[in-house]
Amino acid sequence: MVNSTAKWDKRFMEAAQLVSTWSSCYQENRQVGAVIVKEKRIVATGYNGASAGITSCKEKGECMRRKLGIASGTRHELCYATHAEQNAIVQAARLGISIDGATLYCTHQPCVICAKIIINAGIKRIVFKDGYPDEFAVQLLSEAQVELVQYQD
Repeated sequence: MVNSTAKWDKRFMEAAQLVSTWSSCYQENRQVGAVIVKEKRIVATGYNGASAGITSCKEKGECMRRKLGIASGTRHELCYATHAEQNAIVQAARLGISIDGATLYCTHQPCVICAKIIINAGIKRIVFKDGYPDEFAVQLLSEAQVELVQYQD
């Protein structure tokens, strides 16, 4: 029998996967979705994509990072996209929804920039599916006592 937490994790990870399909990232392997949950309720969602009013890489037909040869996990500022985790947190803020103590479900492990924002937003648990080459993010989340769980189907 599947325990209750695993059952809910599966449901919300499926929701994060669906949200990732809305991404405007040119690289299909970098389409990221995030869902913030409190008390078994989705309170905010986010996907990676260009900020409001900015032409996305998908619309431009090329990835600036790939064109410049920027390695994954580095130079986060050189990208048109706002990360899925950032968009979900901003959505909650714009709607006046507290996410203190919430769980973040994300298709990919957060980068260090997202980790800092997640910590300051008060999120206490992160469930992610795919890894990301950013050990410093893992270190910060651990030090801040944010539970980091890699989801297994």
